[in-house]
Amino acid sequence: MSRVVEDIAGWAQQARQASPARPAYPRGAFLVSPDALRWCEDSASDNAYMGSATQIDAGRALAQHRALHRALSEELPVVTFPGLPGQPDGVFPNNVFATACDSRSARLLIGRMRHPARQAEAEREDIRAFFRDVLGYAELDLRHLPGLSELTGTLVIDRGRGIGIAGLSPRCDREGAEAMAEGFGLSACLATPVSDGEYHANVVLALLGSRAAVVAGQGWHHAADLAGALAKVYGSRAVVELDRREHQAFAGNCIALRDGRVWMSERAADSLSPRSRSRLQGLGFAVRGVALDEIEKAGGSLRCCVAEIF
Repeated sequence: MSRVVEDIAGWAQQARQASPARPAYPRGAFLVSPDALRWCEDSASDNAYMGSATQIDAGRALAQHRALHRALSEELPVVTFPGLPGQPDGVFPNNVFATACDSRSARLLIGRMRHPARQAEAEREDIRAFFRDVLGYAELDLRHLPGLSELTGTLVIDRGRGIGIAGLSPRCDREGAEAMAEGFGLSACLATPVSDGEYHANVVLALLGSRAAVVAGQGWHHAADLAGALAKVYGSRAVVELDRREHQAFAGNCIALRDGRVWMSERAADSLSPRSRSRLQGLGFAVRGVALDEIEKAGGSLRCCVAEIF
């Protein structure tokens, strides 16, 4: 039986049966320094968030990234790998590398990327050796399977419940969603299209600590149905629906690494309406913002920079 469904109501029914005993948070995280960061023409072809700012201040990006490492280290161990020449989007490692840990194994997943400029990142022996030789993880290379599978960029996962939502787009197809659902060991995975012009699901959706959802309705083709399904799984008061301004400022690209805090860029935090901020705080999540506007010129924000270690 396929782990992936395209029926939103059917997914919600399955997801409600997978209530977690407790939220599942990562035991660590890794980042990749923006040493090689630059505006990437490949990525700009399907990433509207990159806009027209083609010049990136490398020194400022590095300073902001160091501040991100320091901030996240308040909550969990964080490792930063260097950026490599010729890998301009390497600062967003969660699209290429992700981890899973269950009764089968602890494993490093390697995604199948759409753009040639990103495909070289998967060959990084230093990152692969860290997980293989230092942490003892098995390696699961999805590049050997059909489909596009840009990991936790295109697939948003509730680790506690073992469920996920894949945003179908030019960077994620049904076959890729199937490969990821199997690789992460999900019991139920919804595959539903993001809106035209969106590239990754994690820009328009976050599932926080198995008990809340942040969703930008403008980012989904079937926005009303998806919001209704999320309300059935998490409860109507636990769904924070972003407006267009919040969406465009990357407020949907957020992450909870421990109970009690949600992390997003400073720009995203500043965009939050009083209603959204109050709703998050009412759910027990204090908002922490980190200045990343220089890195955001490359088309991703805080969540995109964080690869979780489970």
